[in-house]
Amino acid sequence: MESKENILPVVVLVLTATMAALVAGLFYSWSCSVIPGLSRLSDKNYLAAMQSINKAILNPVFFVSFIGTLVLLPLSTYQFYVRPLSIQFWLLAIATLIYTIGVFGVTVFGNVPLNDQLAAFNLSSAGPTEIAVHRMKFEGAWNNFNTLRTISAVSVLVLVIICCTQMTVSGK
Repeated sequence: MESKENILPVVVLVLTATMAALVAGLFYSWSCSVIPGLSRLSDKNYLAAMQSINKAILNPVFFVSFIGTLVLLPLSTYQFYVRPLSIQFWLLAIATLIYTIGVFGVTVFGNVPLNDQLAAFNLSSAGPTEIAVHRMKFEGAWNNFNTLRTISAVSVLVLVIICCTQMTVSGK
């Protein structure tokens, strides 16, 4: 693949790296700043804050990076599908698999159901014991899922970066 003749795979790969970096950065920053900050709140304030954050995250800016990475990774992988299979193809194929399962899948099947349960929880009518129990059921599970998707997202980013460096080393 000559860079002057076919710039599209490079452009798509740069967009893929950018989207992957945004997602990894979001989950990483959440893990090292938001979770510790929220953990200091009272049970009621914690649940109220999470309810508010879970509504706020559902916005176009988040969806562009989160879904964009899900679309761009397999597209980038496909663009590097040549015989014999290149290292770039394998790096991107593995990154696609990790993102699909470890980031998107964990979010959709782990964090989102917990978010939905929390959204249905009526804080204003619940007593302190019920609020404490709900937090205990929610917080640990949600944080564990977030840790898994953070590790997955950072792994994806590392694989995409390695792919980029392989292009400069191989001249392709």
